[in-house]
Amino acid sequence: MQHCRLISQASAQRRRLRVIPRTQITAGISMPVLRTLSKVARQALLSTPGCGCQPLTVAVRNISFSPRQVTSDASFHSVSFSETDHPKVLITGGLGQLGVGLAKLLRKRYGKNNVILSDIRKPPSNVFHSGPFIYSDILDYKNLREIVVNNRITWLVHYSALLSAVGEANVSLARSVNITGLHNILDIAAEHGLRLFVPSTIGAFGPTSPRNPTPDLCVQRPRTIYGVSKVHAELMGEYYHHRYGLDFRCLRYPGIISADSMPGGGTTDYAVQIFHDAIKTGKFECNLKPDTRLPMMYIDDCLRATLEVMEAPADSLSMRTYNINAMSFTPDELAQELRKQMPELQVTYDVDPVRQTIADSWPMNFDDSNARRDWGWKHDYDLPELVQTMLNYFGAETRMAHIN
Repeated sequence: MQHCRLISQASAQRRRLRVIPRTQITAGISMPVLRTLSKVARQALLSTPGCGCQPLTVAVRNISFSPRQVTSDASFHSVSFSETDHPKVLITGGLGQLGVGLAKLLRKRYGKNNVILSDIRKPPSNVFHSGPFIYSDILDYKNLREIVVNNRITWLVHYSALLSAVGEANVSLARSVNITGLHNILDIAAEHGLRLFVPSTIGAFGPTSPRNPTPDLCVQRPRTIYGVSKVHAELMGEYYHHRYGLDFRCLRYPGIISADSMPGGGTTDYAVQIFHDAIKTGKFECNLKPDTRLPMMYIDDCLRATLEVMEAPADSLSMRTYNINAMSFTPDELAQELRKQMPELQVTYDVDPVRQTIADSWPMNFDDSNARRDWGWKHDYDLPELVQTMLNYFGAETRMAHIN
């Protein structure tokens, strides 16, 4: 009878444990204590034969203490755009070529305080005062997680990465930022049901890929750490989508041309640098061969495509990684278009073998028919419009400088 009372007490203890909230279990009763209770009850059964009692099973929930662990039966979902008035957006790597522009576009659409820029660098005054900005290191998992929780983030745009030429100069840093940082982003996005956007690139393809045009699905064997890390990002994001239901979305960007940001170390950055040098000196030295054809896009098209794919209904997406394209040209063709308005422009060529090798392994043209079919992608800027827009920007900037 004494043994039966022990069993009854253990059963009562188990029932009490079942109604205690999980947070109280983890805070007030450690796993060793629960295991001890189970062990004591089990030993009591085995040590007292013939009592006629039914075998006792103490149900103990296995609680994980690892913030990164994704359980095998997890099922995540993100809050769709239609279910909320506005998403709450975090942009990592926000001081790069695209982050500031995307924040401006999203703030105009969703409200200034609903879009948070983040980076590890100190922002310029105009960026700091244009809307919320916080320090965020994607290699610091705890800090990143706190930002998502404290600010109730629902969308995460992950721009932090080392680009192609810079990555080849520091492979270990590129591996850390582009791959380890991505793993932190994926785990946090899955844990908190975020809608996650990670950009990919023409650099995700290699010399064995079809080059003209390059379809969405084909051989991908890049030969740069940047390209390898982007293929890794595509596959990991799609795996998390199929395995855990993560709302992962990805666009393979062509070379992006922007007037209000300096080149950031990419192989296609000549197409930005040529405008800066043409306005300042009337001369430009290109580090690629004159006939190197690569897909390009003006930044306004790029940012709009990012917004459109993020807002697209999930059931309209037949895939999770899309090519997008606008135009495709060579350095010589760009120079010829510029000379229509700047006849005195002098262009010379001093080929960088590292960048040229990278460019020769990339697509010459993107097939983006799936994006145009699934969510209505359509570019606005071709080469003549691109050149005119860039010159107008720098012309206005020059006039303002003279006035000041």
